Amino acid sequence: MEPSTGKRGFLRNFVVRFLLFSLLIVGVRFAYVITIRGESCGIGDEFCFFSSSSFIDANNLVTAAGGGRAGVSSSVTLHPAAATTPEFQKRVMFYITVFQDLIVDGFLSTKSKALCVETPVGDDVYALKEIGVDDAVGIYKIPAKPLVVKGLGFRQPFEDNTFDFVFSGGGGLDRSDRAAEFAAEVGRTLKPEGYFVVHTASKDTYSFNSFIGLFNCCKFVHSRHIAGFDSVPEVHEIVMKKENDIKIKKRTDQIPSNKCFVPGYKQDLVQKAEPLIMKEPLKPWITLKKNIENVKYLPSMVDINFKQRYIYVDVGSRSYGSSIVSWFKKQYPKQNKTFDIYAVEADTHFHDQYKSKKGVTLLPYAAWVRNETLVFEINQTPGDENVEQGRGMGRIQPVKSGGGIVGSVDEIQGFDFAEWLKNTVSEKDFVVMKMDIEGTEFDLIPRLIETGAICLVDEVFLECHYNRWQKCCPGVRSPKYQKTYGQCLDLFKSLRQRGVLVHQWW
Repeated sequence: MEPSTGKRGFLRNFVVRFLLFSLLIVGVRFAYVITIRGESCGIGDEFCFFSSSSFIDANNLVTAAGGGRAGVSSSVTLHPAAATTPEFQKRVMFYITVFQDLIVDGFLSTKSKALCVETPVGDDVYALKEIGVDDAVGIYKIPAKPLVVKGLGFRQPFEDNTFDFVFSGGGGLDRSDRAAEFAAEVGRTLKPEGYFVVHTASKDTYSFNSFIGLFNCCKFVHSRHIAGFDSVPEVHEIVMKKENDIKIKKRTDQIPSNKCFVPGYKQDLVQKAEPLIMKEPLKPWITLKKNIENVKYLPSMVDINFKQRYIYVDVGSRSYGSSIVSWFKKQYPKQNKTFDIYAVEADTHFHDQYKSKKGVTLLPYAAWVRNETLVFEINQTPGDENVEQGRGMGRIQPVKSGGGIVGSVDEIQGFDFAEWLKNTVSEKDFVVMKMDIEGTEFDLIPRLIETGAICLVDEVFLECHYNRWQKCCPGVRSPKYQKTYGQCLDLFKSLRQRGVLVHQWW
């Protein structure tokens, strides 16, 4: 009997030690997950005892009430194209990790009423339910019930103040061409003190601030860069919190109406721009034209996606084919955005060209510092052979002065361009302006600065007119303009010093 007793004792000790060792491993892993990882497991982390992957079966996906833990199980019918793909499982695991972190940070709870926006197959909705957020639903243009119902980010089928938590992942907001309406709908359906979380591929500070500016309803709370997967190796996660109406009103009332301040991130962009031509060119018609090849366009440096509208203002546009077609439509990098175009042209000779142009609004006046009648110089008459060559290049002056203008003149209506700009665009819009107004820039630019309207313009292409060397007559300066190249350079410098991204136009 003694050998048998000894054998049982050995087996008992082995089992006890094995169990203790197993408990030790589990305890170490638990401490790691809770302390180091914030209760989250990464994608592809095979040694993760607390991963929700145990609830995911591509052939028989089941969600239990209470996030797959306690409760009565009920089958969930998923998008047929997603139910059998490893991609769906990877996305669910990714979102589980994201949502667990948001719970730890206090932006989400299992009691939250949650909405996932622009989710084709509901992988993020499924992940929410897996971690215990039972009251969750997604919207997409094509429903995938019961996780996803029909709806759009900019047209949500819900009442005001419905959700505690709204999530936009998968680049839904990045791809939207109606970002402002998207933001307005989030503000409408999100409850006061509720949280909005978005994942975007945009990383530059310009797009970040543009994004924040879309949400009047909310204040910025938190952001971080997190590892993504597949085609998007990293995403920028932004968290915003909806304020109550009193706080929103107080914040907007503090914004001055006639002054502006160019923020630091815009001033940093000016430092990246091409350098100004400091030395006066002997052949400006060649040097300035060639300089356009060196221009660092704003959309080539930043993401302009998060803007309310996209606007191009051509001040001194001349003919429709002059700079609108030959330059802006063909060469300016628009990032596939549709721009509303405003053509400001006082010369009546060109007005008929704009009558049938869609997307173009003609302002048949002279851009000026106030509303008044002006004298407009007519360089050529309709009988000239090259009638358009010098048209639209006339100078303007108030009727009372009239000095310095030689030849035929006409009376036209001038308008306060700065006030028009302030009434037409906002800081939420992306505004590009080209200005070629035959010397009036020395009156107009100071007016734009004084009124704060210049801060509404994201990028300026300015032709400055001075007594340049003439192409026809070497050594002879143009008598048409009295300003010098140095004065033009000072004008450009003053704009850049204020954080305005201005380029030398020709």
